[in-house]
Amino acid sequence: MEDLFRSFWWLIFPLSWFVVGGYRSWLSYRANRDTLDLIKTYAQAGREPPPELLAKLSKRWSDGDGDDNDHDHDDLRPRYRRRRERSWYQVVLFAGLCAGFTYGAATDLYEAGPAFVIVAFVMGALSLASLVSVLLERGPRV
Repeated sequence: MEDLFRSFWWLIFPLSWFVVGGYRSWLSYRANRDTLDLIKTYAQAGREPPPELLAKLSKRWSDGDGDDNDHDHDDLRPRYRRRRERSWYQVVLFAGLCAGFTYGAATDLYEAGPAFVIVAFVMGALSLASLVSVLLERGPRV
């Protein structure tokens, strides 16, 4: 049993990502549920809920800035620009990792050539997917 943990220690990282993703989803669910409860309270009182409250439901939980105010298009452009720059960053990052693992596979670095080939293919696919995502991204152009 000890060898099992010693051989597969790296599984801690993807499993922790799953746990964190589930926790974030649960927090998002709770925030949306609380917002809906507040809207129901407004409806029972016969009052119109504020537009900010309704906009909060359509806003993604992971947007980043946490500001619930209405924004005009000029305020949203920097956010889209940052997202696009981050996507180009991912293209370059995955391409660099693909090149590094390809070199490792070609030189049979650490006698793990076949494993490096698999990782190089995965990194190349991620770089290509990021590139397609950047090129097909629809949103305000600045």
